[in-house]
Amino acid sequence: MSGYGPPDRFNEEKATFAVRGADAPDLEAGVAAIRNVVQTLPLKPGVYRMHDARGDVLYVGKARALKNRVTNYTQVERLPRRLQRMVALTRSMTIVTTNNEAEALLLEAQLIKRYRPAYNVLLRDDKSFPFILLRADHDFPRIQKHRGARRAKGDYYGPFASAGSVNTTLNALQKLFLLRSCTDGFFKTRDRPCLLFQIKRCSAPCVGRIDAAGYAELVADAKRFLSGKATDVQAKLGAQMTAAAEAMDFELAAVLRDRLKALTFIQGSQFINAEGVGDADIFALARHEGVIGIQAFFIRGGQNWGHRSFFPAHTTDVPEEEVLQQFLMQFYEEVPPARCVLVDRALPEAALLAEALSAPAGRKIAIEVPQRGTRRRLIDQARRNAEEALERRLAESTTQAKLNREVADLFELAEPPQRIEIYDNSHIQGTNALGAMVVAGPEGFRKGQYRKFNIRSKDTIPGDDFGMMREVLTRRFARALEEDPDRDGDTWPDLVLIDGGRGQLNAARAVLEELGIEDICMVGVAKGPHHGREGREVFHLMDGRELTLPVNAPVLFYLQRLRDEAHRFAIGAHRQKRAKAIGASPLDEVPGIGPARKKALLMHFGTARAVRDASLADLQKAPGVSATVAQQVYDFYHAK
Repeated sequence: MSGYGPPDRFNEEKATFAVRGADAPDLEAGVAAIRNVVQTLPLKPGVYRMHDARGDVLYVGKARALKNRVTNYTQVERLPRRLQRMVALTRSMTIVTTNNEAEALLLEAQLIKRYRPAYNVLLRDDKSFPFILLRADHDFPRIQKHRGARRAKGDYYGPFASAGSVNTTLNALQKLFLLRSCTDGFFKTRDRPCLLFQIKRCSAPCVGRIDAAGYAELVADAKRFLSGKATDVQAKLGAQMTAAAEAMDFELAAVLRDRLKALTFIQGSQFINAEGVGDADIFALARHEGVIGIQAFFIRGGQNWGHRSFFPAHTTDVPEEEVLQQFLMQFYEEVPPARCVLVDRALPEAALLAEALSAPAGRKIAIEVPQRGTRRRLIDQARRNAEEALERRLAESTTQAKLNREVADLFELAEPPQRIEIYDNSHIQGTNALGAMVVAGPEGFRKGQYRKFNIRSKDTIPGDDFGMMREVLTRRFARALEEDPDRDGDTWPDLVLIDGGRGQLNAARAVLEELGIEDICMVGVAKGPHHGREGREVFHLMDGRELTLPVNAPVLFYLQRLRDEAHRFAIGAHRQKRAKAIGASPLDEVPGIGPARKKALLMHFGTARAVRDASLADLQKAPGVSATVAQQVYDFYHAK
């Protein structure tokens, strides 16, 4: 799913102002930089970005009148400590004017998502939401799960809170409406029904078991159901089942009965009673011990399509209603809003937010704080869920913090590690070799920062685990030195775990010594003398010591989990690479040969070897192959 367009769509006036020579936090220098900007600012709506001495974005804000808003930052005695620290770091600003405040609000959300500034409230969950897509580009439309940009022609239903919720619904919908889920390519090549037809989850339009009119009726019923008209669909199926039974067509009656059961299952799985609500997104906020949790429910056509918890970052000293407003603006950068957004408290700029959401959605969006009835009951339920999710989060954080302290004590780190990197290699007798890096932090695995390293150096001998580790770590830390030599960001690890014993650790340590890096703790995790026995791991330290832990130690389970995650990721990446290699063809190396021409050559000659051995005249006879392409293929294989 894309956002609402790049900043270029606004009428922009950009200017950057800087005060040079002050790298350290300096309140007077920061105020002076802002005052220089204020002198040239218009009384127009727009967005401003504050930068530090390196040019990194500290904060993104919007304003109805830029001059008035930015002037407030020069009155530091009125600012909270958080903003005072921000002003002290500010050395330059970038200004963008917009046509109105609603456009400024949209642009602010886009820039916060792009730059992720340290002083803005941030939506940390970057996972896209799944939808159900009923395609409209085929005579027999396909129903499928969809993530990402909504480019395909068809009807989208969602968002669903998780892949699990959409898979459960999609599975039931296949039983209920018997719509095909196969790809168009699979559809075209069938000459007999597939297994889904046998288990009554598809009507087999691929082989003519249902005609276009009958399938169109199923599609229409599915659209009615997904639009909230489940009662109409239920009544129709009930009437059809009764008619089939009266006509003694018990086989058809049994099929209709099973479809009614699937409908009942979907309705029964929606434990939230949202009858009469229509389309609504419901948000409630809870705060405890300085941490904020937000619970979201997604209601479409009166049906519950799941809920999800969010824990925004950088919320210290920020009022709760402002946190919720900032969260909603960033949340709807990725997700199309429902017609009604229900919140548990009044927002500072609810009318402006509704206006900003309505423009890209192409319809009016209402933001309401319900006081009674079903909607109030849903808000109360969302609040209870928010409080419970926050309690679980805090309990997990407490446990994780304790484990991090134990890791620090075990490996003699000065502080609990904020970033742990775990490395593993995977190959089969040296083929399709790659290295993998997994990242973990105080809040768990950071999957968006996992990395794969294809082993490509000619100096690395196939199957040499030590050489592979050297190549992976050399590339990783050489790039870190190039991109962040001062370690101002959060991309440098406090602890590196190597899946392997003393040999792998020595290879890794040699890399750091060559690069001049001396202060990163590295530990080798070996399986010990009894390979395969959990709990007998040996931890090899850089000073030559070896540690073992009690088999029931929680910190041991944690370190095993880190090692196993790296192993899982490496194996998965290796399998993908191997599968891709199996599907490769020697013709892929021929310049100017794309998938269509490769297929044409293989269909005509049978094998890649036959293509290689063919004469120029034979190549020119292949359908879909021009004389120029034939010459290119011939020259590739016969050039001296």
